[in-house]
Order: sequence, then C-alpha cells, then structure tokens
Amino acid sequence: MELQISSAIVSDWFTKFQDHLQSDVVIVGGGPSGLLCAAELASRNVKTTLIESKLAPGGGMWGGAMLFNSIAIQESAIHILDRYRIHYKAKGAGLYTADAAEATASLIYHAAHNGAAIFTGICMEDVLVKEDRVSGVVVNWNPVKRLDMHVDPISIVADRILDATGHPCEVVKVLCNKNPVSLKTPGAMLQSERSMNAEAGERATVEHTGEIYPGLWVSGMAACGVSGSNRMGPIFGGMLLSGMKAADLLYASMAGEEPRG
Repeated sequence: MELQISSAIVSDWFTKFQDHLQSDVVIVGGGPSGLLCAAELASRNVKTTLIESKLAPGGGMWGGAMLFNSIAIQESAIHILDRYRIHYKAKGAGLYTADAAEATASLIYHAAHNGAAIFTGICMEDVLVKEDRVSGVVVNWNPVKRLDMHVDPISIVADRILDATGHPCEVVKVLCNKNPVSLKTPGAMLQSERSMNAEAGERATVEHTGEIYPGLWVSGMAACGVSGSNRMGPIFGGMLLSGMKAADLLYASMAGEEPRG
C-alpha cells in the first residue's frame, strides 16, 4: 500500500509540473491579487501557473490585521465577493467586513478549481530575459534558498509574468538588479513603497496594475511598490480589483484586444 501511495503522489505532481514548464502566464506570489488573477485567467482557459514560496497561498489575507481574523473591503469591490460567494457584513461609511479564512480559502479554491496549477514551497530566484523581454522565471525550492544551498534551479517558460509578490516586488527587483532596464514607472526605475495612506494606497494599487516591462506585469502591493505609492494596510478591495484588472489586461494582451472596462 505504501508504495502505491508514494507512486500516486509522485507521478501526479511531476505530471502536473512537467505540463506547466511552459505556460501562458506565470504568476509569482499567491496573495489575494495573484490568486484572483489566477482564478480569472484559468476560467478563461488560459494556461496559468502560480508559484508561492510558502506552504500555503493567501499572503497577508490570512492574518487580517494583527491576527484579527476579519478583513475590510470597500464597496467598489463587493461585486467580487459576490462573484466568489464570500459572505460579508456592512459596517458603514462604504466599508464591509469578511471572514479572512473564508475569503482566502475561496480564492484558493476557485484558482485551483478553475484549472490554475498552484505550486507551493517554490520561490523565484531569477527571470529569463531574451531580446529585451521577460520570457520566464527561474525557480528553486524555498528551503534550498533559505538554507543557502548550492543547488541549481530550473526554468518555467512563459510570455507573460505577473509579479504579485507584495511589498518586496521580488520579480521586478531581480530584473532591475541584474539588467539595465527602463521601467514604465515614474523615473523609469524601481521606486520605494511609501508609508501608509489607505485611501491613496487603494487607488494606486489598481491604477498602477499593468505591464511595466515587456513580458512583465505587476499587481497588488507590488504595483504600489514599483510606482512609489503608499501602502494601504488591512483593507483588501484594492488587491481584489487589482487582480481582476491584471487578469483583464493579460487576457487582452493575448487576444490583441483592448482590456474590458
């Protein structure tokens, strides 16, 4: 029995991984914007791979604020909660609250159920750059990186990469540190995230979601970080709207059409 169990797990995982070594879109980071983007793209039959360095996707949504297991969402993003059947309560002033565990679990479920391949415990350590375009990511096991082991990585090829790594902006940072690039950002370079301003940060998260270098898009807090915008704290409407916008833009880029809305 033990042999059959091990064989089933190994063969299933490697089949999935090998099938996604070439994808339409690779999303780096499994926070709310990355998960929502993955769910939306997969629902449109886009071959989508999401890599998350931690054991479970979800990013900061799991923890709410200071481990309070509730999250705040503004009215403009409520239609996304309705779409994903996430319960919420009105709290006045255009704000709503939702259970952090339910919201996060729903995004994970829909991303996987819609067909996105989610690989956890894997981190991005470099990007593929060919002819001045990002064309894939270089990945390794998170414990290998954390233990500073001398183990070479492998590559996942895709024409479109989404940096959804949050505050660190890891994909953009690696690209800028290793290559002489000019970004579609203020000053044409990687900016620094500013201190908290919830209203400004929520606007900037959505506004700056988009392609900042050929083949490389940003969403969520990474969109704030690369543009030098404010952090927004424990409110998640902007993150969800950013993930939806990223999916629309990525899908439109593949179809050669203008993004919806």
